[in-house]
Amino acid sequence: MPAISVDTFFACSLMVLLVLSAMATTSKLLYPHINNTVNNSIAEKYKEISTYLLLNDGTLSNWGQNSQKIPETFGLAKADSDNPYELDIDKVSRLNSENLYAISYAQIFTALKMSDISFSIEIKPIFEVAINLTATYAFPNETIYEFQILTEKHGVPVRAELKFYVVAENYLETSYVHVSDGRIYLNITLSNDVNGPALLVTFAKAICNAKIMSFGVYAFAHNSVEPKQKGTFLRLSPLNYTLNASLVYSGINLSKAYALTINYNSTLAQTSSSNQSITYNLSHFLDSSPTLIVVTGWNSTVFFTEWAAYPQIPLRTGVNFEGLTTLSNVFANTYIVTINLALYECTVWVGGPEE
Repeated sequence: MPAISVDTFFACSLMVLLVLSAMATTSKLLYPHINNTVNNSIAEKYKEISTYLLLNDGTLSNWGQNSQKIPETFGLAKADSDNPYELDIDKVSRLNSENLYAISYAQIFTALKMSDISFSIEIKPIFEVAINLTATYAFPNETIYEFQILTEKHGVPVRAELKFYVVAENYLETSYVHVSDGRIYLNITLSNDVNGPALLVTFAKAICNAKIMSFGVYAFAHNSVEPKQKGTFLRLSPLNYTLNASLVYSGINLSKAYALTINYNSTLAQTSSSNQSITYNLSHFLDSSPTLIVVTGWNSTVFFTEWAAYPQIPLRTGVNFEGLTTLSNVFANTYIVTINLALYECTVWVGGPEE
């Protein structure tokens, strides 16, 4: 069997094992310094807490969609869902500190009503997409950019279908689907009449399971200065299929906004505007894919692109247990969860004092 086929086999096997173990909500000790003789009842208690967070929808059950609501009791499950471990897209998005309507750890802690424990929640794609610009070829009328795209799980190549979008000023280009065995080189050609910076958006769908999705975004200069850090010009907050684009500076002018998935894309229409923010309706695509939102505009003479994912992942909220020495019992439970038809990896850390 060729080496790349062996790698792909192991990558798919790794994800299958992850799914099976996660659905069984297997507990594991986190760090080597933790006492291995800890009472199993503590591990079971913490596993039940982490499961509770994902199987219950909280009170009010629609607290995610209402930006003004703080949950009275905390839970991330989608209300009225028949599927276990199906999370609400807006409850998840409000865990991300980049979202204008994010709830804090203190608010979650109060709503959980368990004063003797600390916790952390991480939600991310099941495998990673890494994008590297490897070469640039400049010609009189156009410029060619060569990118290396890696799809991996813990360093093991993952075979995936890839879809690409390139966004620049008044410019949106889509590519046909490419199949990668974990590494692929892609050439992007841009006319020198196009203004940048430009954004390369990559969606990846695992061959072994079409619901296992990941994505990567790479900003690069084209007829422009180097792109600024994400969030420099706009704070993008998707919630309840509405996008709030909050302006970091006065005088910013927005031009185009797009919603992108692996199979669909649309241009967003503004619904309201003020000196501080502009809102858009978000398309509700029936697609096993996150939606990548890209907004372009000008800050004086500087063109920019900003982006956010919906659900707004990857994210991690809660306590950093690595920096704590007072908690001796810390457990992690990893689950495979569904958000809008796509599968993601969710890890819940729960810790408390030694009993």
